Amino acid sequence: MSSLYLLLPSLARFDDAPRLKGWLARGDRLPDAPRGRETALREAFQVPGTALPVAALLREHLAHDAGENIWLCADPAYVRVEANGARLLACGGELQLTGEEAESLARPLRPLFGDAGAPLEITSPVNWALRLPPGAQLPVFVPPHQALGTHLLEHLPQGNGGRRWRALFNEAQILLHSHPVNAARRERGLMPVNALWFWGAGASPMWVKSPLKLVISGDPLVQALASRAGVSSAAPAPDILDSIESGTDALLDSDRIEDGLFERILKRFAVAHLAFASGERFRIKRRHRWRVWRKV
Repeated sequence: MSSLYLLLPSLARFDDAPRLKGWLARGDRLPDAPRGRETALREAFQVPGTALPVAALLREHLAHDAGENIWLCADPAYVRVEANGARLLACGGELQLTGEEAESLARPLRPLFGDAGAPLEITSPVNWALRLPPGAQLPVFVPPHQALGTHLLEHLPQGNGGRRWRALFNEAQILLHSHPVNAARRERGLMPVNALWFWGAGASPMWVKSPLKLVISGDPLVQALASRAGVSSAAPAPDILDSIESGTDALLDSDRIEDGLFERILKRFAVAHLAFASGERFRIKRRHRWRVWRKV
């Protein structure tokens, strides 16, 4: 029985999507999972350890040189200073940096992190990372989705182990504050890059496993997991579902629900598993098409 694993953003994004709500009413509501996209990815991919080593996975996939080092995401971020503190408002891809902007912003930061024994590497314009030696001990870091919109002090690494990283966070802010790239971005109405967000630490995993046969996603992290697990991957396209061979278990990573999507899914798959980043889980089977009596 072939199935489609549908990876979606927060359910609140679809408050004005009555057709989706109708399909959810027909399907089975499953127990909620912890919030976060990484949680949903770990349901589709088995990785050793308790945390997803995002930085190492991306580094190996995009630069092919992760080796045995510990890697830590140091993604470009925008922090807004307020009267009672500061808030993280954007991180990584949300800033839409160009390669030239990334290299210019990173230039004054490289001596800071090099002297700290954690060289700064630009894996992609929106994915930056620190290269740490094998066995490096790190505090707990919070992924950006948990910190967005909240006060920074609640989410910076804590305790004695976090002191060094809090200091590096503050020094990076000072270096980025008056950077010419940020002045130019403000003139164009874009958010500046005035901080780095540390998260996703770990070494490249020994293995990644998945029952999937195909992954459809434009996200480099999803592509990295698929590659490490030996799963075929494809870029999203309007007719991609129609080209999937019968009996293929697949993952579709999407930030929207188009009209007619579930009709197309259930023609080709016996069951669809919906995983929302906000933690809600649903299962819609082919026979659920006839549950029209269920109310939204």
